Amino acid sequence: MADPRSDDPRSNDPRSDDARSDGGAPRRGGVFLGFAPWIIFDVIAGPSTWKLAALTALAASLVLNLPDLRRGSIKLLEVTGIVFFAVISVLALVLDRHDLIWLETYAQTLSSAVIAAVALGSLAFTPFTEQYARESVPREHWGSPLFRRTNRVLTAVWGGAFVLIAVAGLVAVTAGRHGDWFNWVVPAVLLVLAVKFTAWYPEHVRAGARSA
Repeated sequence: MADPRSDDPRSNDPRSDDARSDGGAPRRGGVFLGFAPWIIFDVIAGPSTWKLAALTALAASLVLNLPDLRRGSIKLLEVTGIVFFAVISVLALVLDRHDLIWLETYAQTLSSAVIAAVALGSLAFTPFTEQYARESVPREHWGSPLFRRTNRVLTAVWGGAFVLIAVAGLVAVTAGRHGDWFNWVVPAVLLVLAVKFTAWYPEHVRAGARSA
């Protein structure tokens, strides 16, 4: 007789495939590696170092995503990173510094805004965290309401976090001596909160489903 749990994508039995795979949550290593080139860019980028930041982030994108490129399973965040840092690197090489003052000033804000747009835009199609979650969740659960809802929430949280980071970057431009708070402290706090939420929310959803 077939296991009835296999026909129920919302099964929350701790022994089930869903439970073993974090209930639809993306693998932490996968999604965080996807953000790594962007974090590298934000850490290195400055008025005199953003060109180095772009080239370093492009190299990181290619190296970290090489396994996915070989498998033909590259993800939205990875494609965006490669294209974004390639364009920034080309601009740095072919344009004069005078033509790139705006990019020097708003490089970090621009990168955060791009991530936010990609994350929130993916909600109209496939939430970007779902692409990572599928690597550890059996295919039969991909269409379940629990799986889809969990990843929509996680994607919205990450998108919202990067919207706030982009806004903080704009504020930092005019914040004078307080600029470091908005360039470094605020983004760090928001990223830590997003990471903690990503770890907490799927378990919260499963616990709620089990008690229902």
